[in-house]
Amino acid sequence: MKKNFPIIIILVSFSLVGIIYIQWNWISTMVENKREELTHKMADAITDVGKDLIAFKESMPPNINNLQLRPAFSFRPSDQFSLELMKPPSITQKFTKEEINDKLSKAFIAHGLKDTKFEFCIISQEAFSSPLASSSYKLSSSNFIAAFQDTIHNLRSFLPIITSNSDLINANPLETLSIVIPDFNAVVMKQMRLMILSVIFFTLVIISAFYVTVSTLLRQKKMSEIKNDFINNMTHEFKTPLATISLAVDALRNDKVAKDKQKSDYFSGIIKEENRRMNKQVETILQAALLEKQELQLTLQPIHVHQVISVVMDNFSLQLQEKQGKSELLLNAKNDLLEADEVHFTNLISNLVDNALKYSKDHLAVKISTHNTSRNLVIRVEDNGIGMNKETQRRIFEKFYRAHTGNIHNVKGFGLGLSYVKTVVDAHHGRIRVESTVGKGTTFTMEFPVKKTSMTAS
Repeated sequence: MKKNFPIIIILVSFSLVGIIYIQWNWISTMVENKREELTHKMADAITDVGKDLIAFKESMPPNINNLQLRPAFSFRPSDQFSLELMKPPSITQKFTKEEINDKLSKAFIAHGLKDTKFEFCIISQEAFSSPLASSSYKLSSSNFIAAFQDTIHNLRSFLPIITSNSDLINANPLETLSIVIPDFNAVVMKQMRLMILSVIFFTLVIISAFYVTVSTLLRQKKMSEIKNDFINNMTHEFKTPLATISLAVDALRNDKVAKDKQKSDYFSGIIKEENRRMNKQVETILQAALLEKQELQLTLQPIHVHQVISVVMDNFSLQLQEKQGKSELLLNAKNDLLEADEVHFTNLISNLVDNALKYSKDHLAVKISTHNTSRNLVIRVEDNGIGMNKETQRRIFEKFYRAHTGNIHNVKGFGLGLSYVKTVVDAHHGRIRVESTVGKGTTFTMEFPVKKTSMTAS
């Protein structure tokens, strides 16, 4: 697992980067294709409108509006007059702005460009030589000039509209239908919106799957290490008492020991004590398994915390003497009544004191203090043990985790004590935090909501 893990991470990361790169290129290609497609659709729509305008223009009679009265002696029209008389009417003379806008809207809808905004103008031939001269714009929509001048964001298209009568081409001014699509890139992206959102969504799904996979691998790796530590600890915890029991049994079989009641009682006591130790370890493991399957079952009743603390410290008096240690109780809380499970709460305090005993040298000093806040009871358990670094403080409440003890090799247990403490505190709706300095000691601070009826009574 340790050898394969970096390879798996590298391969998955390389695959993820490759997929994202391919999708990015694919989106870029699709956007460019969509730009070309919309450009062609717009050109087709404009062409249809242009054909409609040209057909209508050719079907109209000559422009009699251009006919002017001549003096009586002027019996023969001049060539210029004849040309003006025979010239077909211009687009701007026969169509209003609203009519051209309506034709363009219908053509855009027919070619799949519905809801696409556009600006249009009928431009005379002079506009191409002087594009900023507004007088050359014969018929235009309201925002055409501003849209026409922005060549960076907008798409422009031109369609010349001339008569099909070749004899009049040179005499008829050239008219051009100009169309501008404002913010053409936004139009393209709007057309591609569903596709792009789908790509982004599935890319995020792939990234999430990658994250979950890596997290699972890291968690499995950590669990594998914890499992190995747990097996080693459990083997050590059971091997030592079993060896002691075996030696005690061999001693009891000795005739001299069997005849000596005092020695027999001594070795029998050893067997009983070691058996009690193994039972305690088995109960700890079973309790941890029970906590993993379901929530902690509490039998809540009013308990006085000061009384529980005093009983626990009395039980640890002999172990403190062996460590040449001492305890100090500063039970200053005026209200120590909690709604709690007496068994689990007693085990909670016991585990914290036992933890202080395990991770300490000689001359241990344990101090337990209490005080009240406006709503809570605060319990502090302090020691002058070996302390913990920041990494250990972050992981101290993890199941099966055990802090590295440096040169202290006699620390026993499965790494379940503080995990159990955290579970009990949470079950009682409390909070716990740890403060520690390497070489100076550790302080556990817990806060529990006090029993409301007792506060009212007080």
